[in-house]
Amino acid sequence: MKKVVLSGIQSSGTPHIGNYLGAMKNCIDLQNEYESYIFVADLHSLTTVKDPKKLAQSILDVVLDYLALGLDPEKATIFRQSDVPAHTELAWIFNCIAPFGLLERAHAWKDAVQKGHKDPTVGLFTYPVLMAADILLYQPDLVPVGKDQKQHIEIARDIANKFNHLYTETFKEPQEYTPKNGATIPGTDGEKMSKSYNNTIDIFTDEATLKKQVMSIKTDSTPFEDPKNPETCHVFKIYSYFASREEIQVLTKKYKKGGFGYGDAKKILLQKLLDYFAPFRQKRIELAGDLGYVKEVLRKGAEKARMTSNKTLANVKKAIGLTL
Repeated sequence: MKKVVLSGIQSSGTPHIGNYLGAMKNCIDLQNEYESYIFVADLHSLTTVKDPKKLAQSILDVVLDYLALGLDPEKATIFRQSDVPAHTELAWIFNCIAPFGLLERAHAWKDAVQKGHKDPTVGLFTYPVLMAADILLYQPDLVPVGKDQKQHIEIARDIANKFNHLYTETFKEPQEYTPKNGATIPGTDGEKMSKSYNNTIDIFTDEATLKKQVMSIKTDSTPFEDPKNPETCHVFKIYSYFASREEIQVLTKKYKKGGFGYGDAKKILLQKLLDYFAPFRQKRIELAGDLGYVKEVLRKGAEKARMTSNKTLANVKKAIGLTL
């Protein structure tokens, strides 16, 4: 029997190669080894997105992105969080046992308070409780997370432990899965690639925009004719994530020999990204022309997710006395 892995994905705009290398590719790769549940966290999005049209479009966009990049509905169950009522029902039950102090210590809430958030909501405060419900409903063995989200898994484990102690052994304790590729992907300015910093290299953008992004990558002032250090070059680092070992060796020699400019390196990187993502871009265009298929994938995914989550919820209700 396969182990279970669960991933939540945010519908947060155009994906960039940092998203791809840091989360999306790992999520897609895991479908071949585990029973995978992947949900679009549209209810979580309500803490920040207040535009209905924008929210609806972003949900479709993120599903299109994942399907285009290789997520296979025959191997993985992909669904919308809001299509599975058990998420919010279990979240309320957890609200009734989660310590107030535990949520006060959550990073997202502390950041909101410290930064003087204009309108911190109850939803933002109880965000980790809903996330705990998202996770524990599917009794996963592993939950892929970045460094900044490990606390959410810890809170889920704390809530699971408290429930198991108060009532009966019901929930498996999930373990965080740290992807093999744990490196920080540099943006065009050399900082961590992030939409917040406006330093991204986007996956599905047009060729002209992609070229502009790649050519804007920050480099040092080493003269054209001098040897260059590939280990300190952001262009080289990004290239190395997509190139073969042989291609990396060839580019390394060019850097160390000299007579090779950063502009030349950027052109090589641009072509590599165009070639690497070309089939994914074409598939996304095809999928966008058949939204009926995309919605059917979500419908079937929600159907399976409801079957799994309802079994867990039935055990919870029995444990706490809601089953007569």
